[in-house]
Amino acid sequence: MPLRPNDPADPKGLIHEAFRIDGITEPECRSIFVDWALSIGDSPPRDLIRTLIARHAAAPADHPMRKVLEEGLGKPPKARRRGGRGARVTDG
Repeated sequence: MPLRPNDPADPKGLIHEAFRIDGITEPECRSIFVDWALSIGDSPPRDLIRTLIARHAAAPADHPMRKVLEEGLGKPPKARRRGGRGARVTDG
């Protein structure tokens, strides 16, 4: 599939190029996905991810970028407190 100029789903063509790289690994795809996420601005990422999955449906099912995109549709991890005074001080 040719690169689409000014494509809101893939503004820098990162996902497009990832699907074209022979032997790309899952960690490399994750890094590309983060760069892609930073490039989409305020657009709803889940809608764009669905668009990208549909666009690259002909890619092999075991392509690592496909797996990364599908994981991107999953629920984000639940936010939880990571520290602060409450974590350092115990009652007693």
